[in-house]
Parts: sequence; structure tokens; C-alpha cells
Amino acid sequence: MMNFPVFVLCLFMVFFAASCTEKEDNPPLPNIILLMGDDHGWDETAYNGHPHLKTPVLDEMAAKGLRMDRFYSASPVCSPTRGSVITGRHPNRYGTFSAGWSIRPEEISIAHLMKQAGYATAHFGKWHLGPVKAESPTNPGAMGFDEWVSHDNFFEMDPTFSVNGADPVVFRGEGSEVVVAEAIKFIEKAKTNQQPFFVVIWYGSPHEPYSGLPEDLALYDNLPEAYNERMVKLTSNETGQQVERPQGEVLRERFAEITAMDRSIGQMRDYLEDKGLRDNTLLWYFGDNGTPQEGNATVPFRGEKGRVYEGGVRVPSVLEWPSRIHEPLVSGMNAVTSDVLPTLCEIINQPLPDRPLDGISLIPMLEGITEERPVPIAFWNGRARQQAADVREPYIDLELQKGTTPLVKLMDGIATRNFHNFRHPDIREEDFGGPRALLDNRYKLVIHGETGEEARRELFDIVEDPAEENNLWESHSETGKNMERQLRDWQQSVLESLVGEDYR
Repeated sequence: MMNFPVFVLCLFMVFFAASCTEKEDNPPLPNIILLMGDDHGWDETAYNGHPHLKTPVLDEMAAKGLRMDRFYSASPVCSPTRGSVITGRHPNRYGTFSAGWSIRPEEISIAHLMKQAGYATAHFGKWHLGPVKAESPTNPGAMGFDEWVSHDNFFEMDPTFSVNGADPVVFRGEGSEVVVAEAIKFIEKAKTNQQPFFVVIWYGSPHEPYSGLPEDLALYDNLPEAYNERMVKLTSNETGQQVERPQGEVLRERFAEITAMDRSIGQMRDYLEDKGLRDNTLLWYFGDNGTPQEGNATVPFRGEKGRVYEGGVRVPSVLEWPSRIHEPLVSGMNAVTSDVLPTLCEIINQPLPDRPLDGISLIPMLEGITEERPVPIAFWNGRARQQAADVREPYIDLELQKGTTPLVKLMDGIATRNFHNFRHPDIREEDFGGPRALLDNRYKLVIHGETGEEARRELFDIVEDPAEENNLWESHSETGKNMERQLRDWQQSVLESLVGEDYR
């Protein structure tokens, strides 16, 4: 017969083993930080071979974590891409057609899903999916964020933010460093409450108008004089109106903003390291669209911001997660901002929303087991019906769509941004128009503007011809036509979402 001390020891070992098994089966949820640059194009990092830029933090992340060489923004402009990150869906599904078009209140946000999983959630910086004021039905709080220190649009030095929907206040400092400092304060509270945190930091840099700290500007004092031979248009920090300036002067300021943004990412990494949080924190950086015209000097692709060519939608992306990504990885798999929600849902074991999604989980990429995307990526610069504005029915009361946070750039004479979104009652042939593209693992179809036979079509071998110089439509017409049919079927699904089928 077993004596009592031995019995107790055996019982303890059984419970200990069960506890260890439970911990292995249910590892702690990772902390997640999403970072996004504003108008930061693919080549504008040193690790992607830029001849002038200094981005030591992004370079180190690319060298130690997962470098995504073929990462895309869902749109070549900002608001739509931001919607794709939040929803995992193409922005045309909910009427976020372009910059300044709000999201819809019925959308299910990644922050909603994070909260369900027990995360503390917060947004910092540029929102641009509707006003950030308290009464807005599309502010960060309505989209699932517990706290927010946010701007309706972009911001510069000494930014003005609304804190949890309150009247805007000025935060002194370099804009990128300010938002990281505020995010760190939130993380400290989440740590105190023993909660995993989901933090979204959307920078105002490097969107124009540009400004920089003296030490950052000094790094780019000696850019090649040849850049000044081209004059570019951008906003004046003094007047808020458009001015024309030599591109070399503009690039000096733009590059200074990128370097400051890079440094702020380093400040976050250093904080995580110091607090013992870095190992189990997924830190993911990417841009929201390609380089704008005034910054386009070294882009190796065709097009720029606003175009569905590679120069408009291919952006830098690096991801660190030391406890999961033990060795450096470089992936050539096509990925897009719509993939963020499905990827994070798989990581935290949350079910996907019961509605059409356009993204997929990138876990196979994180595990280094695939270079092939199972489904194509579709791009579409959609548009509202070409009707007079007074016959469109607003989706949200226009008073609730008025912004409050000021910015330098004037539009229609005001130093803030108002938003809009309209109801779409039915589907017509004209609704399929607008520049659009379909990208598979080898080919990219680009269709310009109109529908039917009048539309101009281009087909590129994007692997052999990333600059999109050689149109293969005539020689590979069967491939092109098959892709066009796929694209049209996808557009039909998107338009069904736009008329409200997903909310019924």
C-alpha cells in the first residue's frame, strides 16, 4: 500500500503535468502592434536599395524578422487601404472609394474581434475613416478601440489630436515620436491590468506637407543637385495652399520624416525589449500606398500614388515576432493589407466574420512553407455614381461626418476634413467601371476606366517585368480573358456588398 507522502508526491506530479500540458496547449496570447506609414512607397527604405534614405530600424527588422518583398496596399490611396486593414475586405464593399470617404458603421473591425479575445485595444495617429469626435458613428471607439489619440487625417510637427473623442488638443514634439510615446503609455496600463494589447499606430509621415527636425534634415543636405531640376507641387506649411518647389528641397524634408518615423519604431522596439515584452509581441510595419508624385524620384516601378500600377500599390512590409519567427525570412509571396484581419484571427483563434472577405491568412508565409498565394489579389479604384451630389442619399448624417482636428493643408477653404459615404440602391453596368487590376502569382491584368470593348486592357508578366513595361494582352489573350472574367465575378460580389447585402 502506497504511504501518504508518496501518494501526495504522485498527486502533485499529476497536477503539475496537467498544468504544463494546459500551458502548452494554451500559450499566452501575443501582443500585437500594427504600424503604418502614410504615402510610404516600396523603395523608400535602405533595405530595398534606396540610394539615400537612412532607415536603420526597418533594415534591422527586415534582416531579423520576416521581409515581405511583394506586399501590396489594397488601394493606391489612403482611406480605402485603412478600411482594408480594419475589415479584411476591399473598401469598395462599404463605399470607402477614396481619400475622405468614411467607413460604414455596420462593418466588423479587427479591433472588435480583438476585444472579444480579451485584448486591450487602442488607436494612435491618422484615422481617416470618418471623424474621430465622440459623436461620430465611425470613430475608433465605434470600431472597437477602447482608447484613441487620433486625427481625422494627417498631421505634422506638434500634432493636434482628439483623445477618446474629446475636443482636439496640441501635443508638442515630432509627430511620429509623439504617437509612439502615447502608445507606450497605453501599453503600460494594459500591462498593469495584465491584458494582452492590440495597438494600431498610423503615422502622419511621410505625407506632405513636409517638415523635419534639424538633425534629420542635416542627414540629407547633400542630395544630388540633379533632383532640383524638376519642380513639383505640394502644400505650403505657411499658407496651406499649393506651391511649386524644386524636388531636391522637397526630398530632403520627405526623407527626414521617414528617418524620424524609423527612429520612433526603434523607440517602441527598445521599450518592448526593456520591459521583456518583445519576444511575444508581433510588430508589423507597412505603407498605405505608393509614393506620391512630389516624392517620385527613385521608384523602380510604373506609376505612383493613385494608380493601380505597381508604383501605386506596392509598399514596404516587415514583421517581427521573435517567439514565432526564430530565423530571418524573406518572402516573395503576394500579400495585401486585407490579409491582416484573417492572419490575426488565426493567430488569436477567433472565427472570421460571417461575410465576404478579400484577405487570407498569411500564417503559411510566417511559417516559411509557401511562396504561392492560393487566390489572386484584386484592386479597384471604384467610384460613386456620376450623379449630382444632391441626388445621392448620404449613408451617415452629414453633421456627424464633419471633422474637427485641424491640419495645414486647406481644402475648400477649411483646415480640416469632412467625410462622406452614400447609399447605393442597385447595381448597373456603369458601376463596374474605374481603373482595376487582378494580380496572380505570375500575371497582372490592368483595365482602365470604362467597361466593355471600350476599356483599355494590359497584361504583364509581373515576375519577369515588375516595371510593367511590356503589354502581353495580344500574345497571351486567353490568360488575359480568363483573368478578366475572374475580375468581373469579384466585382459583382463587391457591388452586392455595396448595396447592403452583407448587413441583412
